[in-house]
Amino acid sequence: MLERFPLAFAIRAPETDETALPGELPSALVRRLALAKARAVSATNPGAVIIGSDQVAEYQDRIVGKPGSLEKAAEQLASFSGKTVNFLSAFALVCEQSGFLFQRTVLTEVVFRQLDEEEIQRYLALDKPFDCAGSFRSEANGPALLTRMSSPDPTAIMGLPMIELAQGLRMAGYVLP
Repeated sequence: MLERFPLAFAIRAPETDETALPGELPSALVRRLALAKARAVSATNPGAVIIGSDQVAEYQDRIVGKPGSLEKAAEQLASFSGKTVNFLSAFALVCEQSGFLFQRTVLTEVVFRQLDEEEIQRYLALDKPFDCAGSFRSEANGPALLTRMSSPDPTAIMGLPMIELAQGLRMAGYVLP
């Protein structure tokens, strides 16, 4: 997604514990993890502007994690049939050297249509979203499962809200476009 902007960048995978704290709300979790990831990478790159991001699915006021298996993914999607799931996409821009910090969280409401077991299995065989929060991959066949998606930033559902990110990068001194 960052290739959309004319900026040089490198990708680093931070070592970050993504476990929710006891009683932590989904919005607090996603914001905390995005910042923790940015700070982890920034510690070894203090002069760089670092982007940390995270996405959490929320259903019936609880965090929905990555399913990790076909069976759990099928259970998640069956429970979402005909229901609304909120996807929270957060990022943090950090520069240790200058003290720059910019954070945003964008909500995307996803309304699933009525799904039957056969189409759930077909979808899971195609997209294999076992490492995706909520068993849903919007950049592939996932939209075929929906009746509606609503967000102020259409890229947020893919994990990085590019409209808000562009604003933060401009505030950090980058010229976009």
